[in-house]
Amino acid sequence: MTAPLISGKGRRSVAALGAVSAGLLLLSACDKPTPLATVTVGTSSVSAEAACQDSKELSMEKVQECLTDIQDAKTVEYGRGDTLRLGVEPEVVEDGKRWQAVLDGQPITEPSSNTYRSFPGADIFATGGQGEAPSSKKLNIVQVSAEGKPLAVWAYNVKLK
Repeated sequence: MTAPLISGKGRRSVAALGAVSAGLLLLSACDKPTPLATVTVGTSSVSAEAACQDSKELSMEKVQECLTDIQDAKTVEYGRGDTLRLGVEPEVVEDGKRWQAVLDGQPITEPSSNTYRSFPGADIFATGGQGEAPSSKKLNIVQVSAEGKPLAVWAYNVKLK
């Protein structure tokens, strides 16, 4: 009969140490996710990470591309008269940063340091008598620095019910 080289307690300690080491290795390979922004209409909510973000400010060309060309933007349905709610995680407004909502390339809010905005009964598909309303619009949330430079863009599609 031979004695085990490592006791049961020793094997468990080695296994635990190996699991912790493997976990730390996997975590070090991951990128930090960007903060989420959320669009809510009625009881439907969609959240997304920034579609465009850089370690520094975004160029105006990149911002324009993000406002118009994001193909995989999440979609939320909107009925005329619904309340539109927009929210961002607190880190979006840290250190003097702010955000503003942009609808089809046009700002619809001033830059804000609040994490939540609500637009009760707003008809974002109103045309002002200028023809038929489109069936969908692009809604973006743009994070800006304290100096007003764009830092990140979140992209959504708002579809008319």
